[in-house]
Amino acid sequence: MFGLHLPELLLILVALLLLFGGSKLPQLGKGLGESIGSFRRALKEAKPDDEEAPAKR
Repeated sequence: MFGLHLPELLLILVALLLLFGGSKLPQLGKGLGESIGSFRRALKEAKPDDEEAPAKR
C-alpha cells in the first residue's frame, strides 16, 4: 500500500488524531473516500477517449 508499513500508518493515524480530534476523522475519511471514487470514475471515463484517437506525427 504505497510502500507504507504498519509503523508509518500508525504514526500517520496518531498525527491525524492530534490535528483533527477523534470526532472529525469519520468526516475526513468519508470526504477522502468520495474524492478517490470520483477520481477513479473520471479516469475510467477519460480512458476510452484516449484510445480512440491515436497520436499523429
